[in-house]
Amino acid sequence: MADTKTKKTPKAADGLRGVPTDTALRLLREMLLYRRFEEKAEEAYAIGKIGGFCHLHIGQEAAAAGTILALDEGDYVISAYREHTQALARGMEPSVIMAELFGRATGCSGGKGGSMHLFDIERRFMGGHGIVGAQVPLASGLGWKIRYREENAVVLCFMGDAAVNQGAFHEALNMSAVWKLPVIYVVENNEYGMGTAFSRVSATEIHERSCAYGIPSSIVDGQDVLATFDAFRTLIDEVRGGGGPRYVDLRTYRFKGHSMSDPVSGTYRSKEEVDGKVKEADPIRLLRDELMEAGLLDQESLETMDAEAKKQALEAFEFADESPLPDEGELYTHVYAELGHGRIFMDGRERPGGGA
Repeated sequence: MADTKTKKTPKAADGLRGVPTDTALRLLREMLLYRRFEEKAEEAYAIGKIGGFCHLHIGQEAAAAGTILALDEGDYVISAYREHTQALARGMEPSVIMAELFGRATGCSGGKGGSMHLFDIERRFMGGHGIVGAQVPLASGLGWKIRYREENAVVLCFMGDAAVNQGAFHEALNMSAVWKLPVIYVVENNEYGMGTAFSRVSATEIHERSCAYGIPSSIVDGQDVLATFDAFRTLIDEVRGGGGPRYVDLRTYRFKGHSMSDPVSGTYRSKEEVDGKVKEADPIRLLRDELMEAGLLDQESLETMDAEAKKQALEAFEFADESPLPDEGELYTHVYAELGHGRIFMDGRERPGGGA
């Protein structure tokens, strides 16, 4: 018995599938926070604290944790509008994210962006973009900036299924390939573009879309956070080392509707399909079970982690609820740029300065 215990200890210390134990536990802790944050956002929306659009990431937590946690601090992340958990993964405070969802002055975008427009320049989280596919050419622009300035950084660009049918997607990938830009284009393939199955609007598979530009493509199980983390460690090293852009079909699944206005199943997918995915492919449950089977996690530790995640989500809710609305004068800020004694408006013409 003594020999058996001696053998198990170093094996556990090695971690799981090449991922160190502390990293695996961190991934679980992060995903628990994402889940509890999104559940609190769902509750806030239901009682009218959050208005406008709200797209939850429940079920896709591994797609955020397993990718972004593999980055360095100097790398960039840019995304679409289902980005709450990606902002959390990049290190943004839950309180300022929730305040933004509430439209409060203490939010990361001053209460002006809401759910779809979370930004944090300091952490190089370049948004949240509401127009489908709009972030893809912007990511290529960031990649060009990195290459032009000879920086040692990469760009992680997230998009949904429907973005790969946009013209901007193809233009951006072509330029990225020609200039060998340090960008990883990640399609969060949750099988549906809003309420339309991807197979109904495409003659090819998602992973095939980069072949015309010679960009290497990968298929990654986005419900398996350890597999995702391991795959992205390799991809990031390749791109940082000058290998040019990469493209990933990250296969995942959302457990909620497209947005808060969309029923969980709706008319485009069955309750049986959703329930089956929740039962068999919950990324949190999959990692929890694997950690427990390896003797790296016990029930008490899990409950402590989960309690802390719930506490952070509740504190974020309370902070947002107690924060003030933006001042009315904020309607006129961030609309134009100062230049000398005049102002440059959105039409590019300078006009004399004066009152708002």
